[in-house]
Amino acid sequence: MTKKGILIVNLGTPKSPTTAHVREYLKVFLSDPRVIKTPPAIWKPILNGIILRTRPQKSAKLYESIWRKEGSPLLIYAKQQQAYLQALLPDTKVALAMSYSHPFIPEAIDQLLAEGIDDLTILPLYPQYSGTTVGSVFDDVMKYFVKSDKIINLHFVRSFYDHPLYIQYFADKIKAQLAKQPVDALLFTYHGIPVSYVTDGDDYPSECTKTTELIMQQLSDVPFYQTYQSKFGPAEWLTPATDATLTDLPKKGVKKILVIAPGFVADCLETIEELEEENKGYFMENGGEEFYYLPPFNDDPQLAEILKQLATN
Repeated sequence: MTKKGILIVNLGTPKSPTTAHVREYLKVFLSDPRVIKTPPAIWKPILNGIILRTRPQKSAKLYESIWRKEGSPLLIYAKQQQAYLQALLPDTKVALAMSYSHPFIPEAIDQLLAEGIDDLTILPLYPQYSGTTVGSVFDDVMKYFVKSDKIINLHFVRSFYDHPLYIQYFADKIKAQLAKQPVDALLFTYHGIPVSYVTDGDDYPSECTKTTELIMQQLSDVPFYQTYQSKFGPAEWLTPATDATLTDLPKKGVKKILVIAPGFVADCLETIEELEEENKGYFMENGGEEFYYLPPFNDDPQLAEILKQLATN
């Protein structure tokens, strides 16, 4: 008899908001050739040199500002969604893994196989596909099985950028927010990637744009913008940039803004600190009057309902 399992996967988090643990996390994350495509001979000296000597201390302070008593928000919410999904599917084993921190993907698969799972669905918690996120998860799963004499049934959820429940969730939340606080415009922000990755075939921006379009089809005629955030390094990244756009909008008469980040299923450093603090500051300092941020699913059980459909259809 087939024994089914689901592995939900997110990015990862430092063990604690200390310089040492952030350095440990960043070294794993920034060593992934899916994330940084610079040849290792060039990249490794840079990573082990100036980046891991200077960035961890700065990042640790930022992590400390968002850290909770129970730990990182990203991990807290992932565990909650795991519990919700397990309750919805009592006959299926639901496990959680992180790409760049414990529990790592191989650790989670080890445990699932030890429990007799022979039919496994891999469900990355990224609505839009990118090689830097979903592609990396796929790599890790395939590496696990590449030398194995026992290959189980594997199913892989590539993305859910256009899933009706996902689109409806954000549309309904935006409508409710606008009913309370009308704004001059909406701003949809997604994590950016280098332009060269798109040239190489990554269709991430097209899925981001489709998400925005589908959400806007559910709304009344509200002006909106789509931007990309979290640029890292000197390479050309997707534009327009979130920070530059929020700096410029008040000069164009947009004084009240509602910011939505549909590429994230849970709040993390890039939303709590980068959007709600840093980018809000750019907007307000340049003439903005009201800045509202719409949180993603976090611990809302509606995400588990979507994950259930993705894993069982």
